[in-house]
Amino acid sequence: MSKSLLSLAVTAFVLSGCSLIPDYQRPEAPVAAQFPQGPAYSSAQAPNQAAAEQGWKQFFHDPALQQLIQTALVNNRDLRVAALNIDAYAAQYRIQRADLFPAVSANGSGSRQRVPARASQTGQSAITSQYSATLGISSYELDLFGRVRSLSEQALQQYFATEEARRSTQISLVANVANAYLTWQADKELLKLTQDTLGAFEQSFKLTSRSNEVGVASALDLSQARTSVENARVQLARYTRQVAQDENSLTLLLGTGLPANIASKPLSDDLLSEVPAGLPSDLLQRRPDILQAEYNLKAANANIGAARAAFFPSISLTANAGTLSPDLGGLFKGGSGTWSFAPQINIPIFNAGSLRASLDYSKIQKEINVANYEKAIQTGFQEVSDGLAARETYKQQLEAQRGFVAANQDYYRLAERRYRIGVDSNLTFLDAQRQLFSAQQSLITDRLAQLTSEVNLYKALGGGWNEQTAQNEQSKKEEAPALKLF
Repeated sequence: MSKSLLSLAVTAFVLSGCSLIPDYQRPEAPVAAQFPQGPAYSSAQAPNQAAAEQGWKQFFHDPALQQLIQTALVNNRDLRVAALNIDAYAAQYRIQRADLFPAVSANGSGSRQRVPARASQTGQSAITSQYSATLGISSYELDLFGRVRSLSEQALQQYFATEEARRSTQISLVANVANAYLTWQADKELLKLTQDTLGAFEQSFKLTSRSNEVGVASALDLSQARTSVENARVQLARYTRQVAQDENSLTLLLGTGLPANIASKPLSDDLLSEVPAGLPSDLLQRRPDILQAEYNLKAANANIGAARAAFFPSISLTANAGTLSPDLGGLFKGGSGTWSFAPQINIPIFNAGSLRASLDYSKIQKEINVANYEKAIQTGFQEVSDGLAARETYKQQLEAQRGFVAANQDYYRLAERRYRIGVDSNLTFLDAQRQLFSAQQSLITDRLAQLTSEVNLYKALGGGWNEQTAQNEQSKKEEAPALKLF
């Protein structure tokens, strides 16, 4: 008996290495080998450090923004859920992997029964007792064709995909906090600009009103001056509302209240580092959403192996050994040993096409995941290309807009001087005020658009996962053993 069990165990061990999972082949990237070239793109050489390797503390130069990002990484609820999902999928993988090994359990039982005389073989009533203690395994499937192993591989790949989902959530969170913060700063600057402009418009309205009273300014001049004041008040209410809503958006992203007395840098300062684009092939290893899609594809590929294995016979074992005695005192005495061995084989013969449909379904799911993987690559390529086009064109646009603001400032000064000395009418002066206000507003919004496009490019390239650069992290690892010696 022991030789038979040993032979069966060896055979099961040999066959357990069998796997029907198809060989995984990474699909070809459905994008060009290079990012687009043309007038909208810069040909300048970028730094060697990849965006994914550049820590967000090195990318964002504003200490206030760094503080907000750090707060969000600790308190944001979406990121917390993503981290808990990793733990959940890790537990599911451990559950599935446990099926590869037999579950051993111990069981003890006892029973006493009175048999009436009418039911007794001796014609007399009797009390029977039985006690047992066993140790064994129940319904352990021998993984001869890799079905259980395939399901375990599928769970493992899904766990890896969830880890990448957390990385993607963190990268998005860093970018969202940065964009919300920059929008908040821009709206505060627009609010301050509107307050100053409203004061200038109200002063002009007072001057025009006095001139109208003495007959120098016409009713049309007075109406134009009042129009500028009311329009500025509309803008003031708008930006006041937007600043409040920006603070609410930041609070939601942070998961807690805004810190008091944030010392922010103006938008005109150097707030961001410039990151290189690299090659489209680099995105396959940088962007977590692409890696997540590939892990999901590998999981679907592993599921095909489980569907294939379902066509073959399955063998399950139930065995136990222990002691059996009619009285509790003799349970562990000699001669009370007992054992049982109950193998079971299941051979699929007819299932109305269910197994074939399951295999077809798993293959279709794989094709769906192939399409999702390719779409993730195309989306990443498009986002990086858009960011590269925005980088160069916004530089040109901001340079032109600054020149436009400077020209309007000259126009305003000349119009004000000519109005003061009576050469031009008040209408020319009001027109210069409005044009300067509009140009300054556009300069702030263009600067915001440039900064958010750089943040989105950093995110599209897979940046925002590390806090420090890879070089800094490596130096910390090298210094750590030396510190432990002292």
